[in-house]
Amino acid sequence: MGCRNCHDFDGNCVCEVVRTIKDIQDNAVSPTECSECTSCFNEPLGTLVSPTSMEPVDTRVFVLSKADGSPFHAFFSGGCDVCVSIFFRVEEVFDNCCATLRVLVPGMCDSGDFCPVNLLSSKSRCCIDLRKVCQVDQFMASNDCVTVDLKCFCAIQCIADVNLGICD
Repeated sequence: MGCRNCHDFDGNCVCEVVRTIKDIQDNAVSPTECSECTSCFNEPLGTLVSPTSMEPVDTRVFVLSKADGSPFHAFFSGGCDVCVSIFFRVEEVFDNCCATLRVLVPGMCDSGDFCPVNLLSSKSRCCIDLRKVCQVDQFMASNDCVTVDLKCFCAIQCIADVNLGICD
């Protein structure tokens, strides 16, 4: 089921999920039991980690989908070819359904080192290459944030619970 118009609905499930993620991040504690099915509503923070880790986590990584089903993306500053991401961490929810999201740098582990993944299509340089998204298995916090109206997104998917060292 997709969205017809982001303003057709009285309530907004994406907004409620982002609020819940923020609450879970704010109340992060070590997981006490495993959960068989994962969703954005899983508590406590850390239950999306696979396998469940006893390592502390401070972020629930998620992606948002626009009305046409494509992933929402934002830019971040960096000293390499990678400057676009579809991965976010909620920093603040305000004015009913607006949010400040931190853009997360997508990466993969190469010999124990973090290697950024360029999500742009090599053919068009304007579109996200969804095959490259599957290579992402690590995230790093950027210093860039974007403010969004959560009412204009049709879907949210939580990807992982990770420790970005933001709350240290």
